[in-house]
Amino acid sequence: MKIWAHRGCSQMYPENTLLAFEQAIHIKGLAGIELDIQMTKDGKLIVIHDERVDRTTESIGYVRDHTLKELKRLHIHAQENETQQIPTIEEVLDLTEAKLKSGMKLNIELKNSVYPYPGMEEKIVELIHKRGLENAIVYSTFYAKSLDKLKQLDPQAELAILDTKASDCLYKLKGGCGATAIHPFWKGMDVSLEKLKGYRVRAWMSGHLYPEKSTGTILNLSELENQGITDIILNEPEVYLK
Repeated sequence: MKIWAHRGCSQMYPENTLLAFEQAIHIKGLAGIELDIQMTKDGKLIVIHDERVDRTTESIGYVRDHTLKELKRLHIHAQENETQQIPTIEEVLDLTEAKLKSGMKLNIELKNSVYPYPGMEEKIVELIHKRGLENAIVYSTFYAKSLDKLKQLDPQAELAILDTKASDCLYKLKGGCGATAIHPFWKGMDVSLEKLKGYRVRAWMSGHLYPEKSTGTILNLSELENQGITDIILNEPEVYLK
């Protein structure tokens, strides 16, 4: 079972921040980091999960309605009196590039199932190729048409389709989006092992995120493997890779 960091080490540190990613890259045996990208009003790629800034910052409104400069003024509460900023994807790549070139992977989820963000696919593929990181990247999204576009831009790209249930992921694949992996919710394994043959199955967790406290529950990874899960994307990967 391969272990991934969900939005970085997002149980102990604010999700999708350089602090959470920095903690993740030091975990020995970590397969990769998962993060989310959206686009600013002025066309910059920014790392944030929600379409709105309300939950993670002191402000309100949609990411797409703010310029990069405006978003950089916002604060994400960390520990004590410390704060973090919403990072750009370039800043995250600056931090992780050495690890990505030595075996770790980065799962870039395009958050474009609510707003399509025209040009997002072109921007991220161009950036990844410019840095020579093609072999270290997995692109994922709930929006199958976005994977179609990514496949046209980079026929060798590793693609994954997201949904809550494994069956819904497989249904989306029937359209020929080119994904070789499915990313269902870990409790959504509703298909037989036979139907999962040939696919990487990276299941994602929801659970508690910083500053919520961990419940202390430890997953039985063997049971998950028996359901066909090959990788698990966790908020607290450090607990499983001590």
